[in-house]
Amino acid sequence: MADPIETSELLAFVRAVEVGSLSRAAAELGVPRATVSRRLQRLEQRLATRLLRRTTRSLALTPPGETFYRHARLVLDAVEGAEASVRHAGGPISGDLRVSVPPMLEAGFFAMLVEFARAHPAVRLQVHFSSRHVDLRRDGYDVAIRASTTLEPGLVARTLGRMPLVAVASPDYLAEHGTPRRRQDLARHRCLLGFARGELPQSHWPIGGAQVHVEGSFFTNEVTLLADAAVRGLGIALVPRILVESQLARGALVQVLPGVLEGESRISVVYPERELVPPQVRAFVDTVVAWAPSHPSLSPAKPTRARPARSPREPRRRRAT
Repeated sequence: MADPIETSELLAFVRAVEVGSLSRAAAELGVPRATVSRRLQRLEQRLATRLLRRTTRSLALTPPGETFYRHARLVLDAVEGAEASVRHAGGPISGDLRVSVPPMLEAGFFAMLVEFARAHPAVRLQVHFSSRHVDLRRDGYDVAIRASTTLEPGLVARTLGRMPLVAVASPDYLAEHGTPRRRQDLARHRCLLGFARGELPQSHWPIGGAQVHVEGSFFTNEVTLLADAAVRGLGIALVPRILVESQLARGALVQVLPGVLEGESRISVVYPERELVPPQVRAFVDTVVAWAPSHPSLSPAKPTRARPARSPREPRRRRAT
């Protein structure tokens, strides 16, 4: 029977994939570059397959490497969780923490990140700002902040608040194409849309608690671009009210079907469902939840419309839906 794969080999492989460089992986692991290279070679020889395509400037996963990376990431998460379960409760929180957040956040969020880093100097905090809807497990993230009406299975979500959405268009667009008076009128209008779950082109908008099918003429996962396109007369967009309040006030945008075509996006902090939540993840989630009430763009979650958030300290968690 072959010897089991060493954790050091898995760690060298995962770190090299996530930082995109053998030299950077070696620096983060505190070992010579040649050591990382030898560990990767032993791993590929053991598996009898090429996991990485290496050039002088970059690393790229092979198809088998992509599959192996997902499993290796889960194994290392389990090892980290096992270590955390016996770590002294009063000791300092440490470890890596990779966070994905959307770009449209206020300066107060930046201050919160800095204060978290100051309070936990042994935590290696990596914050990635992107409008891309990342897959936490596949892409190796520990936590994400999401603005979405739905969440994929396998994630734990704590609701931070709700962001009201409004449909808007420019006066010039409405003068040329007419102002919708009822939901059926949307069928003949140019709709500016995002992506459902960050991947699939959106095809429905909320109407009175239901959904109405809309035809898109422009799609983007950058909500500020949707608002800008509406200001420039490209069509009707459904965007967070706080993003367009100034344009509505000065008449650059007009609300379309007020009281009818409206909705809200739930803002949540999410993390992969695990039996043991790493201490740095638990601490970060608690910090974000405590910060959320000070965020001016978030409306407090209404008890009649949202279930109470579950603490990551609880041993059993409900899957996000």
